[in-house]
Amino acid sequence: MSDQTRAAIVTGAARGIGQAIAVALAEAGYDVAVFDVLDGAQTVARVEQAGRTGLAVRCDLSVAADREAAVAAVEQAFGRCDLLVNNAGVAPKVRADLLGAAEESYDRVMAINLKGPYFLTQRVARWMVAQQDAAPAARAIVNIASMSSYTASPSRGEYCLSKAGISMMTKLYAARLAAHGIGVYEIRPGIIATDMTAGVKEKYDKAFAEGIAPIARWGRPEDVAAAVVAVGTGALGYSTGEVINVDGGYHLRIL
Repeated sequence: MSDQTRAAIVTGAARGIGQAIAVALAEAGYDVAVFDVLDGAQTVARVEQAGRTGLAVRCDLSVAADREAAVAAVEQAFGRCDLLVNNAGVAPKVRADLLGAAEESYDRVMAINLKGPYFLTQRVARWMVAQQDAAPAARAIVNIASMSSYTASPSRGEYCLSKAGISMMTKLYAARLAAHGIGVYEIRPGIIATDMTAGVKEKYDKAFAEGIAPIARWGRPEDVAAAVVAVGTGALGYSTGEVINVDGGYHLRIL
């Protein structure tokens, strides 16, 4: 690989927001490793259509051996990682009242949404530090959190806790990695049209009509991807630990 080639890992990239991020990064000049429990072949095909190299890696982020094998595959295929995007996440299988939520659901959501990204970031960050002399100026880690980082939804408490944890994880790694020239950022999507939100479309259609956000439309996966590309191309080089809201202005408190 030439010194100008950049490589990214995007988790949960077989579809939805992760796929949009992978494709946008390819269009911005990145080779992309697609981590997912699902088949990432479609995303890889789109990465290759953009003229870059794609690599599909089956990986359950909640399993340590899977994480290690997945990163090893990228080491062998690309020889470097300049950008890690922790996008993979799941919602509870069943929305349940906080007073009756099951421990099994809590364990599943936290393992995938928080424990997996926490330790994947640890592994990739060590690699980034070790390759520091050979890396280009822009190296970063992006954590895809959610408006649920700060918005209480009592019918899916485990999801809210996992995303609040991602917010603190961003701060921790930003503080630890700044001295190595690695920026760490949190992107908080709002209401984005994906498979995860398809089942509540009517609810949020009504909410937009009633003014839930100043920009009165559903967000698109490409909206989130554009923010990741801004980080990946070094546009925020003198920032770290920042929160980028991609939510149509939902986070604003308006009287």
